Amino acid sequence: MPPTDASTDAGTESAPAGADSTDTLDLRLPDELIGLLADTDARAARTGPLGSEGSVADDLLDGVAQWGPATTTAGVFQLVPVRLERDLTLISRWMNDPAVAAFWELAGSETVTESHLRPQLDGDGRSVPCLGVLEGTPMSYWEIYRADLDPLARHYPARPHDTGIHLLIGGVANRGRGLGTSLLRAVADLVLDHRPACARVVAEPDLRNTPSVSAFLSAGFRFSAEVELPDKRAALMVRDRALRAVL
Repeated sequence: MPPTDASTDAGTESAPAGADSTDTLDLRLPDELIGLLADTDARAARTGPLGSEGSVADDLLDGVAQWGPATTTAGVFQLVPVRLERDLTLISRWMNDPAVAAFWELAGSETVTESHLRPQLDGDGRSVPCLGVLEGTPMSYWEIYRADLDPLARHYPARPHDTGIHLLIGGVANRGRGLGTSLLRAVADLVLDHRPACARVVAEPDLRNTPSVSAFLSAGFRFSAEVELPDKRAALMVRDRALRAVL
Protein backbone atom coordinates (compact mmCIF):
# COMPACT_ATOMS: atom_id res chain seq x y z
CA MET A 1 0.00 0.00 0.00
CA PRO A 2 1.82 3.16 -1.12
CA PRO A 3 1.86 6.23 1.07
CA THR A 4 -0.35 9.17 0.24
CA ASP A 5 2.02 11.97 -0.82
CA ALA A 6 5.42 13.29 -0.10
CA SER A 7 5.02 16.88 -1.06
CA THR A 8 1.57 18.39 -0.63
CA ASP A 9 1.25 21.56 1.40
CA ALA A 10 -1.34 23.76 3.02
CA GLY A 11 -2.26 27.04 1.39
CA THR A 12 -4.63 28.54 -1.15
CA GLU A 13 -7.68 26.41 -1.78
CA SER A 14 -9.17 25.67 -5.17
CA ALA A 15 -12.20 27.42 -6.60
CA PRO A 16 -15.48 26.05 -5.19
CA ALA A 17 -17.13 23.16 -6.95
CA GLY A 18 -20.04 23.92 -9.22
CA ALA A 19 -18.67 26.78 -11.30
CA ASP A 20 -21.28 28.88 -13.07
CA SER A 21 -22.05 28.67 -16.77
CA THR A 22 -19.62 31.46 -17.61
CA ASP A 23 -16.75 29.52 -16.07
CA THR A 24 -17.84 26.43 -17.96
CA LEU A 25 -17.86 28.26 -21.27
CA ASP A 26 -14.40 29.68 -20.60
CA LEU A 27 -12.88 26.27 -19.83
CA ARG A 28 -10.38 25.60 -22.61
CA LEU A 29 -7.73 22.91 -22.58
CA PRO A 30 -4.18 23.86 -23.54
CA ASP A 31 -3.03 22.45 -26.86
CA GLU A 32 -0.44 20.24 -25.15
CA LEU A 33 -3.11 18.60 -22.98
CA ILE A 34 -5.47 18.14 -25.93
CA GLY A 35 -2.72 16.25 -27.72
CA LEU A 36 -1.95 14.17 -24.66
CA LEU A 37 -5.57 13.18 -24.17
CA ALA A 38 -6.09 12.44 -27.84
CA ASP A 39 -3.07 10.15 -27.75
CA THR A 40 -4.43 8.39 -24.66
CA ASP A 41 -7.89 7.95 -26.20
CA ALA A 42 -6.44 6.55 -29.41
CA ARG A 43 -4.31 4.11 -27.45
CA ALA A 44 -7.31 2.98 -25.41
CA ALA A 45 -9.30 2.34 -28.57
CA ARG A 46 -6.51 0.10 -29.86
CA THR A 47 -5.75 -1.85 -26.70
CA GLY A 48 -9.16 -2.17 -25.05
CA PRO A 49 -9.62 -2.43 -21.27
CA LEU A 50 -6.82 -2.29 -18.73
CA GLY A 51 -3.75 -3.83 -20.30
CA SER A 52 -0.05 -4.29 -19.84
CA GLU A 53 0.76 -1.27 -21.96
CA GLY A 54 -0.89 1.07 -19.50
CA SER A 55 -4.04 2.12 -21.32
CA VAL A 56 -7.16 2.46 -19.22
CA ALA A 57 -10.41 2.14 -21.14
CA ASP A 58 -12.40 0.77 -18.21
CA ASP A 59 -12.00 0.58 -14.44
CA LEU A 60 -13.95 0.10 -11.21
CA LEU A 61 -13.98 3.86 -10.62
CA ASP A 62 -16.55 5.03 -13.15
CA GLY A 63 -14.05 5.82 -15.89
CA VAL A 64 -11.30 8.04 -14.50
CA ALA A 65 -10.02 8.69 -18.03
CA GLN A 66 -13.34 10.31 -18.92
CA TRP A 67 -13.69 12.55 -15.87
CA GLY A 68 -12.47 15.59 -17.75
CA PRO A 69 -10.77 18.78 -16.55
CA ALA A 70 -11.28 20.79 -13.40
CA THR A 71 -10.80 24.52 -12.90
CA THR A 72 -8.48 25.36 -9.99
CA THR A 73 -6.93 28.55 -8.70
CA ALA A 74 -3.72 27.46 -10.44
CA GLY A 75 -5.34 26.74 -13.81
CA VAL A 76 -6.94 23.86 -15.70
CA PHE A 77 -6.10 20.48 -14.17
CA GLN A 78 -6.79 16.97 -15.41
CA LEU A 79 -6.01 13.39 -14.41
CA VAL A 80 -4.51 11.44 -17.33
CA PRO A 81 -4.07 7.65 -16.84
CA VAL A 82 -0.45 6.55 -16.92
CA ARG A 83 1.13 4.85 -19.92
CA LEU A 84 4.41 3.13 -19.07
CA GLU A 85 6.19 3.79 -22.36
CA ARG A 86 5.34 7.49 -22.15
CA ASP A 87 5.49 8.24 -18.44
CA LEU A 88 7.83 5.80 -16.69
CA THR A 89 10.98 7.92 -16.91
CA LEU A 90 9.25 11.01 -15.53
CA ILE A 91 7.56 9.19 -12.64
CA SER A 92 10.78 7.35 -11.78
CA ARG A 93 12.63 10.66 -11.63
CA TRP A 94 10.06 12.00 -9.19
CA MET A 95 10.33 8.84 -7.07
CA ASN A 96 14.06 9.45 -6.75
CA ASP A 97 13.60 12.92 -5.27
CA PRO A 98 14.69 12.51 -1.62
CA ALA A 99 11.58 14.30 -0.33
CA VAL A 100 9.39 11.83 -2.22
CA ALA A 101 11.50 8.74 -1.57
CA ALA A 102 11.32 9.32 2.19
CA PHE A 103 7.63 8.36 2.12
CA TRP A 104 7.04 6.41 -1.10
CA GLU A 105 10.20 4.29 -0.73
CA LEU A 106 10.45 3.69 -4.49
CA ALA A 107 13.86 5.21 -5.20
CA GLY A 108 16.08 3.30 -7.59
CA SER A 109 16.08 2.36 -11.24
CA GLU A 110 13.06 2.63 -13.50
CA THR A 111 12.35 -1.05 -12.90
CA VAL A 112 11.49 -0.21 -9.29
CA THR A 113 8.84 2.27 -10.41
CA GLU A 114 7.62 -0.10 -13.12
CA SER A 115 7.14 -2.88 -10.58
CA HIS A 116 4.89 -0.51 -8.63
CA LEU A 117 2.88 0.67 -11.63
CA ARG A 118 2.44 -2.54 -13.61
CA PRO A 119 0.19 -4.43 -11.13
CA GLN A 120 -2.21 -1.49 -11.25
CA LEU A 121 -2.12 -1.29 -15.05
CA ASP A 122 -2.52 -5.06 -15.44
CA GLY A 123 -5.15 -5.33 -12.69
CA ASP A 124 -8.92 -5.21 -12.64
CA GLY A 125 -9.23 -1.44 -12.47
CA ARG A 126 -9.53 -0.99 -8.73
CA SER A 127 -6.54 1.38 -8.78
CA VAL A 128 -5.77 3.81 -11.61
CA PRO A 129 -2.36 5.54 -11.67
CA CYS A 130 -2.51 8.98 -13.28
CA LEU A 131 -0.41 11.95 -14.18
CA GLY A 132 -1.75 15.22 -12.85
CA VAL A 133 -1.55 17.67 -15.76
CA LEU A 134 -1.77 21.37 -14.89
CA GLU A 135 -2.08 23.87 -17.73
CA GLY A 136 -0.74 21.26 -20.15
CA THR A 137 2.26 20.23 -18.03
CA PRO A 138 2.52 16.90 -16.15
CA MET A 139 3.49 17.93 -12.61
CA SER A 140 2.14 15.33 -10.17
CA TYR A 141 1.42 11.63 -9.79
CA TRP A 142 -1.89 10.30 -8.44
CA GLU A 143 -3.44 6.95 -7.64
CA ILE A 144 -7.23 6.88 -7.51
CA TYR A 145 -8.31 3.61 -5.95
CA ARG A 146 -11.24 1.72 -4.49
CA ALA A 147 -10.43 1.93 -0.79
CA ASP A 148 -13.21 -0.53 0.01
CA LEU A 149 -11.45 -3.14 -2.18
CA ASP A 150 -7.95 -2.29 -0.94
CA PRO A 151 -6.01 -3.82 1.97
CA LEU A 152 -6.61 -0.47 3.70
CA ALA A 153 -10.20 -1.59 4.27
CA ARG A 154 -8.94 -4.06 6.91
CA HIS A 155 -7.76 -1.16 9.04
CA TYR A 156 -10.78 1.13 9.17
CA PRO A 157 -14.61 0.78 8.96
CA ALA A 158 -14.80 0.96 5.17
CA ARG A 159 -18.04 1.65 3.32
CA PRO A 160 -18.96 0.47 -0.19
CA HIS A 161 -17.39 2.64 -2.89
CA ASP A 162 -15.07 4.54 -0.56
CA THR A 163 -12.52 6.06 -2.94
CA GLY A 164 -8.91 6.65 -1.95
CA ILE A 165 -6.23 9.09 -3.11
CA HIS A 166 -2.44 8.77 -3.14
CA LEU A 167 -0.39 11.60 -4.59
CA LEU A 168 2.93 13.30 -4.93
CA ILE A 169 3.85 16.65 -6.43
CA GLY A 170 6.84 16.12 -8.67
CA GLY A 171 8.68 19.40 -8.96
CA VAL A 172 10.24 21.30 -6.06
CA ALA A 173 9.04 24.57 -7.59
CA ASN A 174 5.42 23.41 -7.20
CA ARG A 175 5.74 22.70 -3.48
CA GLY A 176 5.25 24.99 -0.53
CA ARG A 177 2.81 27.43 -2.15
CA GLY A 178 -0.61 25.92 -1.51
CA LEU A 179 -0.84 23.99 -4.76
CA GLY A 180 -1.31 20.66 -2.99
CA THR A 181 -4.40 21.94 -1.22
CA SER A 182 -5.93 23.28 -4.44
CA LEU A 183 -5.37 20.05 -6.34
CA LEU A 184 -6.56 17.82 -3.50
CA ARG A 185 -9.83 19.71 -3.33
CA ALA A 186 -10.21 19.56 -7.11
CA VAL A 187 -9.55 15.82 -7.29
CA ALA A 188 -11.87 15.08 -4.36
CA ASP A 189 -14.57 17.06 -6.15
CA LEU A 190 -13.94 15.11 -9.36
CA VAL A 191 -14.41 11.86 -7.44
CA LEU A 192 -17.65 13.00 -5.83
CA ASP A 193 -18.98 14.50 -9.08
CA HIS A 194 -18.29 11.40 -11.18
CA ARG A 195 -18.84 8.61 -8.65
CA PRO A 196 -22.41 9.03 -7.39
CA ALA A 197 -22.18 5.83 -5.32
CA CYS A 198 -19.19 7.19 -3.41
CA ALA A 199 -20.08 8.95 -0.16
CA ARG A 200 -16.51 9.51 1.05
CA VAL A 201 -13.06 10.22 -0.32
CA VAL A 202 -10.33 8.90 1.96
CA ALA A 203 -6.57 9.18 2.28
CA GLU A 204 -3.93 7.89 4.68
CA PRO A 205 -0.85 10.12 4.74
CA ASP A 206 2.00 9.22 7.04
CA LEU A 207 1.54 10.96 10.38
CA ARG A 208 5.12 12.21 10.10
CA ASN A 209 4.27 14.03 6.89
CA THR A 210 2.79 17.09 8.53
CA PRO A 211 2.68 19.22 5.33
CA SER A 212 0.57 16.52 3.68
CA VAL A 213 -1.81 16.19 6.63
CA SER A 214 -2.17 19.98 6.73
CA ALA A 215 -2.93 20.11 3.01
CA PHE A 216 -5.69 17.54 3.36
CA LEU A 217 -7.25 19.48 6.24
CA SER A 218 -7.14 22.69 4.21
CA ALA A 219 -8.73 20.87 1.25
CA GLY A 220 -11.88 19.97 3.18
CA PHE A 221 -10.86 16.61 4.62
CA ARG A 222 -11.34 15.87 8.29
CA PHE A 223 -9.02 13.87 10.53
CA SER A 224 -10.87 10.64 11.37
CA ALA A 225 -8.37 8.44 13.22
CA GLU A 226 -4.83 7.24 13.56
CA VAL A 227 -4.42 3.85 11.88
CA GLU A 228 -1.56 1.40 12.17
CA LEU A 229 -0.74 0.13 8.69
CA PRO A 230 1.89 -2.48 7.80
CA ASP A 231 4.35 0.15 6.57
CA LYS A 232 3.47 3.27 8.57
CA ARG A 233 1.30 4.93 11.18
CA ALA A 234 -1.16 6.99 9.19
CA ALA A 235 -3.68 9.76 9.61
CA LEU A 236 -7.00 8.62 8.16
CA MET A 237 -8.39 11.65 6.35
CA VAL A 238 -11.98 11.73 5.10
CA ARG A 239 -13.89 14.10 2.86
CA ASP A 240 -17.62 13.45 3.20
CA ARG A 241 -20.04 14.14 0.38
CA ALA A 242 -22.54 15.41 2.95
CA LEU A 243 -20.04 18.01 4.22
CA ARG A 244 -18.44 19.10 0.96
CA ALA A 245 -20.39 22.37 0.87
CA VAL A 246 -19.25 23.43 4.34
CA LEU A 247 -15.62 22.19 4.49
